Amino acid sequence: MAKANSAFMKPLTISSELAAVVGSGPMPRSEVVKKLWEYIRKNGLQDSANKRNINADSKLKVIFGGKGVVNMFEMNKLVSKHLS
Repeated sequence: MAKANSAFMKPLTISSELAAVVGSGPMPRSEVVKKLWEYIRKNGLQDSANKRNINADSKLKVIFGGKGVVNMFEMNKLVSKHLS
């Protein structure tokens, strides 16, 4: 059985802006992304025409640097700025 990558599972500190969406930390990056997707699906923010795009609400715009629409790959990059 493969050993889990301990760096990947390391709990990270979450910014207050991100904590408003995913809850308070610290938590591993994988858990942050999971909770972020739960929030996106719960609030119907995934673009219906292009599932790769996320339409930001007021909470996500703060995390996404003011952008109204980001793709899922760009989202991970922007979320990284809120983790330390």
